[in-house]
Amino acid sequence: MSLTYTAGSLVAARGREWVVLPESAPDMLVLRPLGGSEDDIAAVFPAFEEVRPAEFAAPSPADLGDQRAAGLLRTALRIGFRSGAGPFRSLASIAVEPRAYQLVPLLMALRQRTVRLLISDDVGIGKTVEAGLIAKELLAQGEATRLAVLCSPALAEQWQSELREKFAIDAELVLASTVTRLERGLELGQSLFDKHPFTIISTDFIKSTRHREDFVRHCPDLVIVDEAHTCVAADDTTQGGTSSAANQLRYELLRRVSADADRHLLLLTATPHSGKESAFRNLLGLVRPELATVDLDSPAGRAKLAEHFVARKRADVRDYLTKEDGLADDSLAERTAFPSDRWTKDEPYKLTPAYRALLDDAIAYARDRVTAAGEQGKREARIAWWSVIALLRSMVSSPAAAAQTLKTRSESAAARTAQEADVLGAPVAADSAENDRLEGMDVAPGAAESEEAGARLLELSERAAQLVGPAEDAKLKALTRHLKGLIADGYNPIVFCRYIPTAEYLAEQLDGKLGKKTKIAAVTGTLSPQQRLERIEQLAAADSAEEAADPAVRRVLIATDCLSEGVNLQHYFDAVVHYDLAWNPTRHDQREGRVDRYGQKRDQVRVITMYGEDNGIDGKVLEVLFKKHRQIKKDLGISVSVPDETASGVTDAVVEWLLLHGRQGSQESLFDLEGHQESFDRIEREWTSAAEREKTSRSKYAQRAIHPEEVAREVAAVRAALGGAEEVREFTLEALRDLDALIRDPRDGSGDFTAQLGGAPAGLRDALAATLGGRLIEEDREIPFRTSPAIARGEAALVRTDPAIGAIASYVLDSALDANTPGPRPARRCGVVTTDAVAIRTTLLLVRYRFHLTLPSRSGERQLVAEDARLLAFEGMPSRARWLDDDAATALLAARATANTHEQLARNQITRTLDGLPDLSAHLTEYGKTLAAELDASHRRVRKANEEIVRGLKVVPQEPADILGVYVYLPQQPASTVSGAEA
Repeated sequence: MSLTYTAGSLVAARGREWVVLPESAPDMLVLRPLGGSEDDIAAVFPAFEEVRPAEFAAPSPADLGDQRAAGLLRTALRIGFRSGAGPFRSLASIAVEPRAYQLVPLLMALRQRTVRLLISDDVGIGKTVEAGLIAKELLAQGEATRLAVLCSPALAEQWQSELREKFAIDAELVLASTVTRLERGLELGQSLFDKHPFTIISTDFIKSTRHREDFVRHCPDLVIVDEAHTCVAADDTTQGGTSSAANQLRYELLRRVSADADRHLLLLTATPHSGKESAFRNLLGLVRPELATVDLDSPAGRAKLAEHFVARKRADVRDYLTKEDGLADDSLAERTAFPSDRWTKDEPYKLTPAYRALLDDAIAYARDRVTAAGEQGKREARIAWWSVIALLRSMVSSPAAAAQTLKTRSESAAARTAQEADVLGAPVAADSAENDRLEGMDVAPGAAESEEAGARLLELSERAAQLVGPAEDAKLKALTRHLKGLIADGYNPIVFCRYIPTAEYLAEQLDGKLGKKTKIAAVTGTLSPQQRLERIEQLAAADSAEEAADPAVRRVLIATDCLSEGVNLQHYFDAVVHYDLAWNPTRHDQREGRVDRYGQKRDQVRVITMYGEDNGIDGKVLEVLFKKHRQIKKDLGISVSVPDETASGVTDAVVEWLLLHGRQGSQESLFDLEGHQESFDRIEREWTSAAEREKTSRSKYAQRAIHPEEVAREVAAVRAALGGAEEVREFTLEALRDLDALIRDPRDGSGDFTAQLGGAPAGLRDALAATLGGRLIEEDREIPFRTSPAIARGEAALVRTDPAIGAIASYVLDSALDANTPGPRPARRCGVVTTDAVAIRTTLLLVRYRFHLTLPSRSGERQLVAEDARLLAFEGMPSRARWLDDDAATALLAARATANTHEQLARNQITRTLDGLPDLSAHLTEYGKTLAAELDASHRRVRKANEEIVRGLKVVPQEPADILGVYVYLPQQPASTVSGAEA
């Protein structure tokens, strides 16, 4: 007759020991290896395989370690935990250590039965991580079973890698390019949203009727919407708002998704308000219908909103959990290393005589064309208008873009009406702050209004093609000078262009001109999103070990605006050059935000904005739009998006002014243009008003639902259970040194160091090759270990959840438990130390507790087994133990040997202690019950706002506890005293 094993009990099978999990049945046991992770779970059938009860073996007195053995083993054990017993089920199993401020949205979420949040933290703070934390926690608790992320197609691959690498959520991409393949694998009548529980879906793809209906019918119970501001539109016109058809379609989709009151919904956007009250209200209505109409000027209304809305600037979280936040001290203070400021400079250039002559002739052609078209009718006038804008923008971008545009047919030429011409032509001029359709926007536009460009345009095109190179292209020459300066100062810049021909032209012209150690690559819309990321990684990756070790190697990326949103480039680049002036300052903010964000190693990001001093266009755009944008940011301390209508009105006036006055009149003020002064005054009023509303909303709706004291309490509990950053760093350094790695610690205050693993045991090298890359290990390159969790490929973060740190901890733990492991073994399960840190014989125990958790959720109760490691210490012999408090026990880890301990004395002392362990069982059991009560209270505290969530919650300790380590500390005796006498 087979035995029945309860969840949490230990069994022996297949030559190792396992923990029984709650999913087990009488005829099938679901097991996790002792000390193993979720990836090692296996099913065992007792009818066919031998399974027997197991007890955790006591340490052996023959296998003694040194004074560091206890600390190394304890940290290795805690790093290995993947099922912590605290209220955050997922923190032990993710590959990122969240900042304390990133726990705020998670705490807000856990207080709601159905999670509805609008997360509007500033660019670069980490909204993706905040959303990932909530998603992972809801999935781990059983509150959600399926997940969909809605985002723009350009960001889909990045979302996929973030979820997979940081949160172990393997999501399928549902894009126009993948849906055919996915649908081929479906059974008859099956939806791909049912077959694939975790998906990342293009918002443009899903808004089509067929796919929208399928998604709504089979929508997961957890939905994350990135860039949520693009999914709503203002429904009023009093503030100049116009509702785009695309935004309206997305809004209708989300309105239907949010209609299910039981569906979890996370909306992410850095610009929730943007001065448009009705759009903001529509966004709030998706979170909760009543928020669309609640009185936000009343305390009750703001309190209601605060339960669902979090919006913080960098200044709010740069220094967090300090005395200024209302805490008693700075013991838990956390500083987040955002770049302190942007160094910005506007750099003018002047056209060469040949380029000036070409531009003058192009303006003359444009003037003639607009005048002639105006006499032919409204449709012809609008087609000509957009064709002229395309011509002028390309002309001031580069000779390559100009040559291409002059011989390409204008998109608006196919229009049948004036309105259709505006729809087709507007994207040429609009660098919209709210335009999420960046795909295809970097193609050089056309200026010809028929299939065959007229002789005049072809002649201009040929002249433009002859101006390539620094001799006639002063803009290129100036760029080369600026890049050399940045490179000499140690920067790795990104050069942003408007058009593909310009980016390709620059990459070709700059090749070999910036020094032998400078690598250059171009990324444009000709590449798929995945290919863009691969091209960037190829540029960042070293081609050899010598190149990797050479600090003089620099990278220059030439990119179009296909990279201006969403893609994180802060690990590889630290400067931005705006080669082409965008016609909306918000686009520049988006470009700069790719590098000026959390994880940027430089304290100061450099930004250079190039503009044509005498081309008649750039100076005016800079004068009217950019200087106003910068002044608002300086006055209010926040960046306010330029309303699209404002930007379009200004650029239309610039082009009209240029056609009227020509380039030679460029010294005159744009405000002198007849009929436009009143328009500019209105634009300034609207923009200033939008800025004031944005600042007011930031203050009025500041995050107050979670007090810093509540965050501090949970951060302290997490660090006590899982360990802090300094503990992980010291563990990694000591373990790698003991395992014969070559360490280079610059001791420069950063905490970073490097390691070469050529001399380390083969088992450790194999484990690290799987996480860091085989090439790094095979070539014995230096591997950077960094204190920042934001790292590049081939680096390791000194946080417990980093896969490389996990591999080191696993090796240290396994080698400690197996005395037959070949090679060095940093940690041991026993030790005897003579030290002046104690006055009486003291014993430190490393104890692992297992808990059987019953967690209620919307889908029913879940049974889980969790683990916790604790240090317990007592004075005297086990039979007469005088127990110390937790702080005194932890302090023993810092005790250092102050005298040698004779080998036989050490063996006698540890043997006596091990023989007396049964006398400690009653206290260990009682301590386990106390821990269970504390854990129960912690779960209830985190979920205090929802009684339904905690009803039925239970935490029961599994007996007996496992004693992993026993370490005896002997007081140092005077020389005349017999060594080893018991105090």
